Amino acid sequence: MADIAVVDYGMGNLRSVAKALRYVAPECTIVVSSDPADIRDAERVVLPGQSAMPDCMRCLKASGLTEVVRDTAHDRPFLGICLGLQMLFDDSEEGPTPGLSVIAGHVVRFREAEMSAAMNDGDGGRLKVPHMGWSPVRRVREHPLWQGIDDNSRFYFAHSYFPVPDDEGLTAATAAYPTSFTCAIARANIFAVQFHPEKSQRAGLQLLANFVAWNGRV
Repeated sequence: MADIAVVDYGMGNLRSVAKALRYVAPECTIVVSSDPADIRDAERVVLPGQSAMPDCMRCLKASGLTEVVRDTAHDRPFLGICLGLQMLFDDSEEGPTPGLSVIAGHVVRFREAEMSAAMNDGDGGRLKVPHMGWSPVRRVREHPLWQGIDDNSRFYFAHSYFPVPDDEGLTAATAAYPTSFTCAIARANIFAVQFHPEKSQRAGLQLLANFVAWNGRV
């Protein structure tokens, strides 16, 4: 039985996520696995993801892991990263594509109308999609995974879409590009982020360490 299973459905930054977890938790058994039994038996589950939502959902279904991901998202500490956050929602405008419907809500694209010259990139130019780079993350409620992380710490983003939960109370943090959007959600045993903690240096490693120590309750 592994302490942490990183779900391998053929998509996602698996090596970087696993490497970061091993760095913050050298005493833990961490597996990167496409075996439903490994994932079901793990004490904690991490669902990473990158690329496009249609590809991620297609690969997840083809891997036969859809059911075990849904199940483990309800009964143990569960961390979603980037597309691993978006996949938890009902659907995404990218495609459009149905999600796992673990969290009620939708995933939407940054609106071109908001990428105006008035809200520029600091060089007088128009903001570009995808949103790539470092942005401050503003906490909107406390959570064990924020322990030891200063509010407005900068995390690394690479995305064109973001989640809009039906229940605004699920938002755990926001970022701005150029307007505020949900970049972290928390509900019961689930914590999921739009940014990449494995690429976010000290703050990201602290968040992963907090996940390793988290009992799945708020």
